[in-house]
Amino acid sequence: MKINDNIFDVFPELESERLQFRAYKNEDAKRLLSIRSNALVSKYMDTTLPVTVEDSKQRIAKIQSSFNDKTGITWAIIEKSSNMLIGDFGIWRFDKNNSRGEIGYVLSPEFWGKGYMTEAFTTLVNFAFSKLNLHSLEANINPENENSKILLSKFGFKQEAYFRENYFYNGRFLDSEIYCLLKSDIE
Repeated sequence: MKINDNIFDVFPELESERLQFRAYKNEDAKRLLSIRSNALVSKYMDTTLPVTVEDSKQRIAKIQSSFNDKTGITWAIIEKSSNMLIGDFGIWRFDKNNSRGEIGYVLSPEFWGKGYMTEAFTTLVNFAFSKLNLHSLEANINPENENSKILLSKFGFKQEAYFRENYFYNGRFLDSEIYCLLKSDIE
């Protein structure tokens, strides 16, 4: 099984009932800053948070570069009815020898509890297995992130590992939980 590199020829825009999934544009920077700097969103991100629109533009440039280098793909999630950026979903850290990729996702709090992330997961997990040809997806989460655990479990992800103090962030060591979904889990 080999990852389908052809998906990197042209950015794969997707859609579901209420959502569009497209490439990030520089015009998204202000809204991206609003989402990623929100305390509810960033609580378990364990990464440097954006402070300025320029920080978000740099993030968008990295996302675009990752796609061009065939090392990752991140979709901006757009609510169709408002044409508003509400979050994103990415697959990166490809292990090409083992057809595995790591996922990450964020959603603006005003859209929580409305089924948007479930809709996004359904579309993008299907893409990962059917078009990208991955064998497995991995999610690395902060063990205190109960909402992520619930979402991952809902889609059949299984906990594979619990790493104690394996990640240094903000002056202290943090634990990590690794979850996995195999293509065969959903076939």
